[in-house]
Amino acid sequence: MNKISYITEEGLKKLKAELEHLTSIERPAISKQIAEARDKGDLSENAEYSAAKDAQGLLEIKIAKLSNVISKSRIIDESLIDDSSVQILNKVKIKNAKTGQIMEYMLVSESESDLKSGKLSVGTPIAKGLLGKKIGDHVNIQVPSGKMEFEIIDISK
Repeated sequence: MNKISYITEEGLKKLKAELEHLTSIERPAISKQIAEARDKGDLSENAEYSAAKDAQGLLEIKIAKLSNVISKSRIIDESLIDDSSVQILNKVKIKNAKTGQIMEYMLVSESESDLKSGKLSVGTPIAKGLLGKKIGDHVNIQVPSGKMEFEIIDISK
């Protein structure tokens, strides 16, 4: 699947730093654990060796996935972001029509999403429902708990 992911320069730097940490620190540490466990004798009954090999397999999967995300990431020129309608890297202030609760999210790529800091992935149902809409628009969005209606109050960079 050739899915391009648009990301901020800061987000790409974080991903590359994580990949560097995994390959230069975690990978050698697990190799060392495997070597130490191998030195303890019979590998068929060596739980330490088996656990270290499992950890190595999981680490290699994580490294491969992260490498794939980085290779398909494209940096977004934030100066070209328009705030006349909702799009990636916009901050969107929405109001829940039923409860009156106001929420503010920044729409980001999946690899940068962090709900605790208000960064909502463009792949979520709410973000998908908001994309392309304008201030004052009312949108009905299907979420796992049912339909929700939101009003777009503000869009900013």
